[in-house]
Amino acid sequence: MQLTKNKVAVLNFTLKNKDGEIIDETNDGTFTYLHGARNLISGLENALENKQAGDKISVVIEPKDAYGEHDQEKVERVPLDMFPPEVEIREGLQFDSESADGEPIVVTVIEIDAGEVVVDGNHSMAGVELHFDVELVEVREATAQELEHGHVHGPHGHDH
Repeated sequence: MQLTKNKVAVLNFTLKNKDGEIIDETNDGTFTYLHGARNLISGLENALENKQAGDKISVVIEPKDAYGEHDQEKVERVPLDMFPPEVEIREGLQFDSESADGEPIVVTVIEIDAGEVVVDGNHSMAGVELHFDVELVEVREATAQELEHGHVHGPHGHDH
């Protein structure tokens, strides 16, 4: 069965940056997703289109087809006193916020300087070229519930 829209895929993969450092990997058959439902970065989903169980691919995904380019406008300085006093603000701290248009985003503290906190609303992999080695382990039909909800259910899916 070919991997096309509304099919469920099980993947094993290794993700590296351009220097060959491993960013993420899974080789236990637990990574599942609903193809065509925007549950994967577009570059990887496009590379997997029409592949079959047992296929192995190596693909380089440019930032524009992954998490986007790093946008300096998403880096802001805010007064330290905007944060609750009981929260220890430190570099690397992540918290939920809203973008200028009201969309939920994760923001990372990248610097604390003279009573101000520098926060970055870019995805942590924005601007990063991604190198994937992927094995397509299984392709199956999605259930009606998975199609309705737009993601995988059952073992290794939404419910687990």
